[in-house]
Amino acid sequence: MLLLVGLGNPGRDYAGHRHNIGFMAVDAIARACDAGPWRKKFQGDMAEARLGTERAILLKPQTYMNESGRSVTEAARFHKIELGQIFVFHDELDLAPGKMRVKLGGGDAGHNGLRSITAHMGPNYRRIRLGIGHPGDKARVHSYVLGDFAKAEQGWVEALCDAMARNIALLAKGDDSHFQSKVHLVMEAAGFGAVAPVGKGPA
Repeated sequence: MLLLVGLGNPGRDYAGHRHNIGFMAVDAIARACDAGPWRKKFQGDMAEARLGTERAILLKPQTYMNESGRSVTEAARFHKIELGQIFVFHDELDLAPGKMRVKLGGGDAGHNGLRSITAHMGPNYRRIRLGIGHPGDKARVHSYVLGDFAKAEQGWVEALCDAMARNIALLAKGDDSHFQSKVHLVMEAAGFGAVAPVGKGPA
């Protein structure tokens, strides 16, 4: 059994925020895999899915970002899911928009959702880092992350979530590098190989 966690904040006011791309990713996976209905469980929204040959729980914690670890811990303990079988999808300021990287363990880089999960469970879970780019000024980070994706960004956001969803069986069977390269090739083919952050011109 695997646990795929999308990080975000609950409620309509937050739905379109860059900080909520983790929710968007898990929603896309649920659609692509014909997951069961979303139910309220483990202090979150939970659905069951099959990813290739693997059974998985999809989870969107509804505790607000900085308490995400409570929901993840509850789900993992109930289903006896080991830390190495937990995959956390989250926004990443230090990656260019539309880029994706898979990483096992590490620090939280100031991300409150990761910090909460690590505090509850330790750091050795997989992180699927979804690049949203950096606004270029540290003083603008808060409003940038907690702001909606601009209309001009919707194309790459949807393409990235769809590419991950269509190739999720690779991640589920532990083929991180193949998953990463397949998603990269899909984004290149869709014309999203190099996306500039909003408010910045091309590099």
